[in-house]
Amino acid sequence: MRSGNPVLGENTFLDVGSGRVVSGDPSATMTLGGTVNKTALMLVLLLAGAAFSWSRFTGPESVGQVLPWMMTGMIGGLIVALITIFKKTWSPVTAPAYAVLEGLFLGGISAIMEVRYPGIVVNAVGLTFGTLFALLAAYRSGLIKATENFKLGVVAATGAIFLVYLASWIAGFFGKSFGFLHDSSWLSIGISAFVVVIAALNLVLDFDFIENGAEQGAPKYMEWYAAFGLMVTLVWLYLEILRLLAKLQSRN
Repeated sequence: MRSGNPVLGENTFLDVGSGRVVSGDPSATMTLGGTVNKTALMLVLLLAGAAFSWSRFTGPESVGQVLPWMMTGMIGGLIVALITIFKKTWSPVTAPAYAVLEGLFLGGISAIMEVRYPGIVVNAVGLTFGTLFALLAAYRSGLIKATENFKLGVVAATGAIFLVYLASWIAGFFGKSFGFLHDSSWLSIGISAFVVVIAALNLVLDFDFIENGAEQGAPKYMEWYAAFGLMVTLVWLYLEILRLLAKLQSRN
């Protein structure tokens, strides 16, 4: 199995201790319904965190008040995500914490973007959830299948995007900027649209991994971990859609 999502790797659903998939007691194994419920709970926690940091922002003059919450969410979310990846058994605790922290970050940045580009947040949220449900329906109906070639293509594209973003981040330390990534040119918009498509296709790979985990009888705590992995993709997708819409609106 292969996934473009770094959280859901090839051995994601293997028991950490023995290297074998857990089987036996149904109540001790992962299910699709359990994963869906935990994903829904994480979305509620994310929205709660977002609502809190959003409420701290009352206008450009309040950036200083919301910035600490954004930084706490961004850095804290990264740290908790890394802990979750390396300590999957902790995911029943760390996954909800990640959702709250990412909510703090997303709420703050969304509020700032909304002031600059009115209406952008509603559109970005609608497109994110619309993409999620559309791809889920396409996957469940068999319209889109996570074949090995499909997985390989999405993984390769995701890796290429990561390398370009990493190079841009490193170049920033030397006062350089990849203008084609950040300006509002049609080239930049085209690149953002491509990234959005790849982020969306990662959802299909996530669905496939979750389904396989449930079929293989992965440990119960993997419901939280799988929900966490799906949340990572959704956060990435939302940020990329927000970025694309901002570029489009800046041309008006």
